[in-house]
Amino acid sequence: MNATPATTKTDAEPETDARAETDAQPEAGTGTGSRSVTDAATAPAAEAADTTGAPEGGATDPALDEDEPDAEAAPARAGFGAGAAAVVSGALGAVALSGTWMGKTLSERATLVGQIKTSQSGTAAQQIQEIYGNSWHTTALVNGVFALLALIVGAVVLARPAFGTPGRAEQPVWIKAVALAGVVLGVVGLLISAGMYLDLFAALPSTKG
Repeated sequence: MNATPATTKTDAEPETDARAETDAQPEAGTGTGSRSVTDAATAPAAEAADTTGAPEGGATDPALDEDEPDAEAAPARAGFGAGAAAVVSGALGAVALSGTWMGKTLSERATLVGQIKTSQSGTAAQQIQEIYGNSWHTTALVNGVFALLALIVGAVVLARPAFGTPGRAEQPVWIKAVALAGVVLGVVGLLISAGMYLDLFAALPSTKG
């Protein structure tokens, strides 16, 4: 009668230990598995946040920053040169109408040369031609050269946008106005100079009474 209870007690103890070990293993595995899955899910999200947040923090591409000033400076340089050329054209046109120091000096030189040539021998007609006519024609020639320069410079300024970079901003209105004024003054100066050189406005004095 004593052998049967002893056998039953020893058989129950291993079953209790096995159940305890079996219940403990899923709990430990579940804890480590959940942590590893959470870390794996949050790591890419943190890396993505760092990558997308870098531009928002103020860091910009140096290449873009370098291109913007050049794009803004190009129209400014073109406008500066065109404006200067337009002013030069207008000034040359005004000088062609009013006369220049160079024209006056060359005219006086022509007069002096004519006096030297006709000082000893020369008729009245020769003196008029050498002293007065050559001086008059020299002045007309110099003024005509300045008028031609004004016309060329003004025309180049007006025609420059047609041969420039497509899409570039148009020239300011004042540049076009000054360049056009230079062209007009150049044309008028050329006409006056041609008339002076051909003696259309006033003929040379005649020795005939």
